[in-house]
Amino acid sequence: MTDTVERRALTREQLLSAYRTMRAIREFEERVHAEFATGEIPGFVHLYAGEEASAAGVCGNLDDRDTIASTHRGHGHCIAKGVDVSEMMAEIYGRRTGSCHGKGGSMHIADLSKGMLGANGIVGGGPPLICGTALAAKIKGTGGVSVAFFGDGASNQGTTLESMNLASVWNLPAIFVAENNGYAETTSSTWSVASDNIADRAAGFGMPGVVVDGFDFFAVHEAASEAVARARDGGGPTLLEMKFTRYFGHFEGDQQTYRAGEVEHARAELDCLKRFAARVIETGALTQSDLEAADAEVATMIDEAVGEAKSAPLPTEADLLTDVYVRY
Repeated sequence: MTDTVERRALTREQLLSAYRTMRAIREFEERVHAEFATGEIPGFVHLYAGEEASAAGVCGNLDDRDTIASTHRGHGHCIAKGVDVSEMMAEIYGRRTGSCHGKGGSMHIADLSKGMLGANGIVGGGPPLICGTALAAKIKGTGGVSVAFFGDGASNQGTTLESMNLASVWNLPAIFVAENNGYAETTSSTWSVASDNIADRAAGFGMPGVVVDGFDFFAVHEAASEAVARARDGGGPTLLEMKFTRYFGHFEGDQQTYRAGEVEHARAELDCLKRFAARVIETGALTQSDLEAADAEVATMIDEAVGEAKSAPLPTEADLLTDVYVRY
């Protein structure tokens, strides 16, 4: 038990890093929300605001050996895994300086150098990918772990269920993170998911299933820490279910007529950033000045990212046939 407690303990630097990550995700999404309204951002945008503790808490346990696969709501996962914020913003604006040279946009940001396999427009597209990277890590003996984030809608997809089965059959170092924000687009998960908890399905695949308060960074970090340690030690896969509320609609432009009052309640009473701040200040781990300094640092970073994105060049005709085929 002592070893477990010591392994989970977070230093002051780790706490500051976690807060910066969550604040960066929040400010990035709030800014994209405002910028999208100007009409300058092409394509669709699906925002992650309100769900920051999941990405930060899970990815805070990962390192350069590890890979993640994301969803159409992927900005938060990218930031938490270390993808450059300026390159992400440029990608969203469709610029050549973007992480995918402006060819992917919001739903397809990827950076393999950071172990970020990509946001994915295919619902349930991520779980099969991490079975491949987890198998590679197992065969090569790198100690790497692969994580798939997916939503409550994707929890009903065959690709997700087949991947969990395969991960158990092959005893892979894989973690499946169901981010249950209550809706598959506009359909309530209470109506579309047969079980009360997505995590309960883990028993059918012979792996642990854990329900986590997705508004609580510390609860997420602890659950993910146990799952990552188990995977690295050869114990196989785990299914984690984060329960929380997204602050914006399914996509920008969603009128959200299917819900009323819950977002206001979540922002006021459950917000992961407020809960994190209250806890670290109460315990003396961080000060209000520490948090304010991080806020200012993040605000400057986001302002610079937007400015650089707007001034960056667009792809040209010569770029059409690049990045199409892999060259070995």
